[in-house]
Amino acid sequence: MNDLPNIDTDSLQPIDLNALGAPPQPDHKPRILMLYGSLRERSFSRFMSEEGARILEALGADVKIFNPAGLPLVDEANLDHDKVQELRELSLWSEGQVWSSPERHGAMTGVMKTQIDWLPLAPIGGVRPTQGRTLALMQVCGGSQSFNTVNQMRILGRWMRMITIPNQSSVAKAWNEFDDEGRMKPSPYYNRVVDVMEELMKFTLLTRAQSAYLTDRYSERVESREELSKRVNQSAI
Repeated sequence: MNDLPNIDTDSLQPIDLNALGAPPQPDHKPRILMLYGSLRERSFSRFMSEEGARILEALGADVKIFNPAGLPLVDEANLDHDKVQELRELSLWSEGQVWSSPERHGAMTGVMKTQIDWLPLAPIGGVRPTQGRTLALMQVCGGSQSFNTVNQMRILGRWMRMITIPNQSSVAKAWNEFDDEGRMKPSPYYNRVVDVMEELMKFTLLTRAQSAYLTDRYSERVESREELSKRVNQSAI
């Protein structure tokens, strides 16, 4: 530590190999929240979310799908709006998430971004609603295959302190990949969706018991110590 004069030695902790090991798993199924980015009646991003949910359930997950219909724009309503509260409670409930959006004008849709914007980085009741959750990303394209939307959402996932898995899915000409009932047809695109859901389950099972330790930060420990020091050294006490 002699070469690190700027380090708060009480806040820099050795890596705990036991904490990175295999602690007991929670006794409930992995909790996965699905978000999709279109309000259309025939929404391919919703169809892909529903297909992913079926795969996740077959792999042993407890899955909930949030319907964004009625969710107001950010700052258009108060935090006590029913849809805002529903979304935040589902995010707090989740241990992993899947974001599925159409590509519109080379980017994710406003519907998708609005959902993410309603999820704060700050804690709710002492818990951050996205930090430490695993995240899988999927997009549907009206034309040729693109990765603009999943790349954008990957940046957002990192910003929201989520563990974003390496694999992702982008479906070209989505109108040709789903039948009249909204079920995805057999194809290499379908196989990739299975890959992504399988990988999400693996990462969720691997990290959910350790997510608090994995996202514990030196900078925040230093800040907490400084705040504690200010509080206990107030002259009025």
